[in-house]
Amino acid sequence: MKYHFNEIEAKWQKYWAENQTFKAENNSDKPKYYVLDMFPYPSGAGLHVGHPLGYIASDIYARYKRHQGFNVLHPQGYDSFGLPAEQYAIQTGQHPAITTAENIKTYRRQLDQIGFSFDWSREVRTSDPSYYKWTQWIFIQLFNSWYNNESDKAEDISELERIFSSEGNANVNAVCDDNIEPFSAEAWNGFDSVKQQQILLQYRLTYLAETEVNWCPALGTVLANDEIVNGVSERGGHPVIRKKMTQWSMRISAYAERLLQGLDKIDWTDSLKESQRNWIGKSVGASVSFNVLANNENDSHAELVEASHKIEVFTTRPDTIFGVSFMTLAPEHDLVSKITTPEQKAEVEAYIAATAKRSERDRMADVKTITGAFTGAYAEHPFTKAPIPIWIGDYVLAGYGTGAVMSVPSGDQRDYDFAKHFNIPIPNIFEGVDISEEAFADKDKTVIANSDFLNGMNYKKATKRAIYELEQMGQGEGKTNYRLRDAVFSRQRYWGEPFPVYYVNGMPQMIDAEHLPIKLPEVEKYLPTETGEPPLGNATVWAWDTINNKVVSNDLIDNETIFPLELNTMPGWAGSSWYFNRYMDPDNQNEMASKEAMDYWQDVDLYIGGSEHATGHLLYSRFWQKFLFDKGVVPVDEYAKKLINQGMILGTSAFVYRVNDYPNVYVSKGVADIISSSKDTNKVVDSVNLIVDKIGKPDLIIGFNSIHTDVSFVNSSDELDIEAFKNWREEYKNAEFICEEDGTFKVKREVEKMSKSKYNVVNPDNIVTDYGADSLRLYEMFLGPLEQYKPWNTAGITGVHSFLKKLWKLYADDNGLKVSDATPTKDNLKTLHKTIKKVQEDIENFSFNTSVSTFMIAVNELTAQKCTSKDILEPLLVLISPYAPHIAEELWSQLGYNESISTAPFPEFDASHLVESSKNYPISFNGKMRFTMELPLDMSKDAIEEAVLEHEKTKEQLAGRTPKKVIVVPGKIVNIVG
Repeated sequence: MKYHFNEIEAKWQKYWAENQTFKAENNSDKPKYYVLDMFPYPSGAGLHVGHPLGYIASDIYARYKRHQGFNVLHPQGYDSFGLPAEQYAIQTGQHPAITTAENIKTYRRQLDQIGFSFDWSREVRTSDPSYYKWTQWIFIQLFNSWYNNESDKAEDISELERIFSSEGNANVNAVCDDNIEPFSAEAWNGFDSVKQQQILLQYRLTYLAETEVNWCPALGTVLANDEIVNGVSERGGHPVIRKKMTQWSMRISAYAERLLQGLDKIDWTDSLKESQRNWIGKSVGASVSFNVLANNENDSHAELVEASHKIEVFTTRPDTIFGVSFMTLAPEHDLVSKITTPEQKAEVEAYIAATAKRSERDRMADVKTITGAFTGAYAEHPFTKAPIPIWIGDYVLAGYGTGAVMSVPSGDQRDYDFAKHFNIPIPNIFEGVDISEEAFADKDKTVIANSDFLNGMNYKKATKRAIYELEQMGQGEGKTNYRLRDAVFSRQRYWGEPFPVYYVNGMPQMIDAEHLPIKLPEVEKYLPTETGEPPLGNATVWAWDTINNKVVSNDLIDNETIFPLELNTMPGWAGSSWYFNRYMDPDNQNEMASKEAMDYWQDVDLYIGGSEHATGHLLYSRFWQKFLFDKGVVPVDEYAKKLINQGMILGTSAFVYRVNDYPNVYVSKGVADIISSSKDTNKVVDSVNLIVDKIGKPDLIIGFNSIHTDVSFVNSSDELDIEAFKNWREEYKNAEFICEEDGTFKVKREVEKMSKSKYNVVNPDNIVTDYGADSLRLYEMFLGPLEQYKPWNTAGITGVHSFLKKLWKLYADDNGLKVSDATPTKDNLKTLHKTIKKVQEDIENFSFNTSVSTFMIAVNELTAQKCTSKDILEPLLVLISPYAPHIAEELWSQLGYNESISTAPFPEFDASHLVESSKNYPISFNGKMRFTMELPLDMSKDAIEEAVLEHEKTKEQLAGRTPKKVIVVPGKIVNIVG
């Protein structure tokens, strides 16, 4: 009976699919357990061996929980809206839906062949209209809600309208836009519909507003901060600029405090929690209002401009207000264009243009570069009334706080550096502190000086007094601020969820939920229109008929009953912000998910995915969950109890050296290393001559650059297949190679992220064909701790493959199954139960790598013990089943079982089998061990001595002599002296 792994794995994958072995029930007497992976975007490249790492870990845990008697929900689906499919559509004209469907087929085939225990009956795709119908529905709920600070939750907008109509907005405590003008009930009732809608937009949880965004001209769309890397788009590496656009936004800021507090009740990694805390960025301080002054041509003094010109700042250090020597505005601040003097206009505009080319992340990260421009305007200090120059600087961000700071150079290093650079005064407001070299920022040691009524006070007292005085003057108040900004929710793309929105008199109207989904229209081109509208501007059938409640031709728009639809689409994170709830009841046509299903499953018990989503998906999804909880849609306000971030499997890239300025000449690594670093002059000269002879230029200054080559062209000895490289691309066809002395061409190796662009991808299809899915699963776990980064080395998989062969031989040989009903020995039971204990501990602690080692030890021991006992080998299969399910299923069926091993009870650990009842004593003569002797552990010292002296080997060693002394240490040693 041979181990034909390819046949075995195909057999059991077919069995699982036909029998729906892993289908979860929404009503079960078993306890529930919900295991979830972050669902993948189905890219054209398919999976590489790095992708399944987290999936294998979650699958082991899901299978383990089934063995423990849980009703396990372990679903999978696809985050199938995405920019790559749209870019491919732009290049080829092929509809993104076709591309996506083909990619999903590849992903499904690859996932199935690795043997995951997914419940595929619950598959979701975010690009499926039956799914995004409910994404659109959630958007409508957000639009029809506001955040009531009094009840600390979202409420229906109709309640806010009721308050406005009965008492105006003076007493409304809501999260809303800044600078909302007060109005009475009488005024509200007198406003026309458009005015009322404009006011309500300032309170809604999703709203239209002019917003600073990251605009990528090459991609023709807005990008989120996490879609930008080093100032360029993550997709394609295109330049990104900052510009203002009217966009849909989500008022996630309303949930800032609850998002912070919620972190205390979920079991997520500390590093991820810290990332979210920093992103939310809570700070306590004061809001301060500075009046703007204008220069009077006939007077050197400044005088007040119209009252609307005020600069609102938030500061965590109101105690330092007397140290303000200048103000700094974000270059994008609305006030800049209004206050800049004619003399400074050119400089300010040039600076704004330059800043627009830098992303916010770049600006925050760059603490060394000091730039800025003086506006020519001044503000008035609230207390001293002295004029304060107003500058703009890119270290201030428009979207954080108010987009303005009161700059206190003596107390803030960035302000200090700015002031030094531009020769701005640095008043010292700290008692007994030298600020000649750097700012002083130690709050605990602060004693305020040169600050009028704050003199001599410490940080806490001065802060409290400063806020009191500002409130008395009407120029400030105590305030808690958050770095978290409202999330831009519009994308100028085709391949995304359409908004269920049409426009009447420029105001957005929601389409009734009963008419959802609003499906993506057909378009001829997937690029923005010639007039700069998003791709949906190319649609000819994209208007809403309010009488017949359907999408109709644009030619019928009359702005009476037929109106234009929204041209933007939703961002990539929309569909992923609630998919975990849809898995609970994926076929429900009437609700997002039924109350019964959500009450049963409640939340995700274990969520596994990458830490790169910490401030994107994992924050947005928590926001949506809390909102849906407020609205009574979901039963819990945190959707994932436990979250683990898996690490990354790295690729071993291959690089070829080529000669600078001669891109057609390639140099083997050994030759290049000699030229670059050898101290042997003769070797260097000889190596240089090889290149000179090839190029024909004796005065050449040799230098090299390295480029990636496909790892499939390189063997295990790092030798390049030159012909394969030359045939790879047209530009390499006539390449010339300077090889090693033995004629081989060596490449440089480097471990880095596994990526198609680095040509270091290892396809799991090949691994499964050559070694089997069980080998792949075991090897990925064996590489190291789940959360760590580790390099892939295909050669290493032979070890776990050999282990599986050895496991097979424990159960079967050429004559068939050799498992018997033999009574297990004491050693058999000891091996089994120490394995049960270790494997269970490892799974519970997600230490899957050490479990694989434990299996190897167990199989080696049982093989040495010549164990054939069914009482031992049967539970061993259950232990191994979560890791290597195919071989476990096959051997389980060979043992006579007709049902899948997947629900067999997990073996119970019995500690008594690990308790030693005897000791194998080393028997020494004059300190040299001669033989061993097994004796009961409870044997007395005298009895041990008597038994040893009676042993034949002792008599042989003594040869008739009487020993001088017998040293017995019970449980340890026996030493006979003399």
